[in-house]
Formats: sequence, structure tokens, C-alpha cells
Amino acid sequence: MRAVFQWSLPTRTLELGKRTLIMGVVNVTPDSFSDGGKFLEHDQAIEHAERLLEEGADILDIGGESTRPGARVDAGPRGTAEQTAAAGGTAAPPVTVEEELRRVIPVVSELKKRHPKAVISIDTYKSAVARAAVEAGAEIVNDVSGLRWDPQMAKTAAERKSGVVLMHMRGRPEEWRSMPPPGDVVLLVKRELKDWAERAVLAGVRRERIVLDPGFGFGKRFDENYPLIGRFNELQAAGFPLLVGTSRKSFIGRTLGGPGTDVPPEGRLYGTLATQAALILKGAHIVRTHDVKASLETAKIVDAILQAR
Repeated sequence: MRAVFQWSLPTRTLELGKRTLIMGVVNVTPDSFSDGGKFLEHDQAIEHAERLLEEGADILDIGGESTRPGARVDAGPRGTAEQTAAAGGTAAPPVTVEEELRRVIPVVSELKKRHPKAVISIDTYKSAVARAAVEAGAEIVNDVSGLRWDPQMAKTAAERKSGVVLMHMRGRPEEWRSMPPPGDVVLLVKRELKDWAERAVLAGVRRERIVLDPGFGFGKRFDENYPLIGRFNELQAAGFPLLVGTSRKSFIGRTLGGPGTDVPPEGRLYGTLATQAALILKGAHIVRTHDVKASLETAKIVDAILQAR
């Protein structure tokens, strides 16, 4: 059975576990794998976010930088453009702090002005962006690096009293294609997420502010994602609420398409919903999705099954 938690945010507490919460994705980027460029303009991003709220999103997750496979990230010495270029990388340079702020802060500010009660998450690994977004009204920092890439991120989250999503990622996006297999991926994710959460607590982030995300597709190859789904219940042992993001991921497209053929992102909805149903049954508290209405309806049915046990 799914554990119940109280997720402490700056202005409220969200109950996690009685029902599945839906986090809607708002990508203010030109190059995200699923909807890159669709909502890059300010007005389009606002319109899309409001549509997700109307469809029933509990949280809006706003991001200004893609971390799709092959993307270069500004994550310390190994993430520099010079080293990636020297290694033969051809991806676009990392998004600067200034550019990311330009993309996301007006969207956060306008949404809070129009919808003061909306729960907004900022999808970033940069402390300067997190700080500005929280000041503009965001209450959650969703960090794909698990607070590891920016040495100031844990301190920023602790000082701002924001909710934090620690996501698991192996390596960096530009390294994924060349990384060796992880062995038992479930044990790896479970061990590293627990370790990163404890480091966050030691840095001042209170336990009741932390949610964990196993990072489907982030440094996991096609066949490494399914053990994470099948044994997802093992992650409950860490003692934190769990968020999942399988929405339109490439491992779903490959399974649907068969050998040598990947179904494109727009054709992965039903496969996505199947993974979400399985993960809720195994303990997921929050589902991050591009398709709020469909995921919400799926979650309602699965929640009813859980309540009937």
C-alpha cells in the first residue's frame, strides 16, 4: 500500500498518497524531445499552462532547458562546452543562466498573478534560476541532478524552504550513449537516491520537503527502464514520497515500434498511461506528464483500485 506523506512547501502542505497528484509539463524551450518549440513564446507558454490547470493539473512544472539525450549541460568542469567539443560533441552549447531566466521567470510571474493558488515547480539544476523562480512564486525546485551539479543548490533550497524533487541521473546527457551498463539498476537508483537525499538533509533541506524521482530514461538504456517499473515498490524503502516521469519517453516508443522502429513521441500516449498505471499501483505519489487529462483519468481509476484493497 502507498504510504501517506505531508509535503512541506513555503506557503502550504500537500498531502501525498491519498490520491495521485498530477504534475503538468510546461517546456519553455526550443528543443525538448516531446514538445520543443511549441511553447517557447511567453504567451504560448502561459496559454498551455492554463490549459493544463483546466484539465486538472495539481502542479505546473516549468522548465527552460532541455536535458534530452545528447544535450550539453552547464554542470561544472566535465560539463564545459570546451571539453565536450574536444570530445567531438556537436550539440548546441549549454543554456546560460541569463537565457534560462529570460525564458522562465516571466512565465512563473504571470501565472502566479493570474492563478495565485497554483502550485508551481521550477525544473532547473541552477541555483540562480531556482532562487529567482521561488522569489517569483514557485514553491518546488525539480532538479534533474539531485542537487549535485550546482554546489549552491542545496543551500538555496534550504534557505527558500522550497519543496525539492531529487531526480536520479547517471552521468550527463552528452555521456549517456557511451556509458557502461549499471549492473542492477534498481539497487543503484535506490542506493544513490537515498544517499543524495541524506546529503540534502545534512545541507539543511528538511526531510519533509524532499520527493524522490528515479529518472526514467536519464542515463538508463532502453531495457534498463523496465526493471525500474517492475520493482518500483522497492524504492519506497527510502522513506520519501516518489515522483515518476515516463511521459512519452523513448523506451516506450521503442517497445511500441518493435525492433529497429521507434514510435514518435506523439504516438506514445497509451504506452505512457500503461506505465503510469503500473507505477501508481507500486507506490508513485506524483505523475509528471505532458497529457494531464489522460493521466488524471488513469490515476483516478488506479487510485480507486488502491482504495478498494
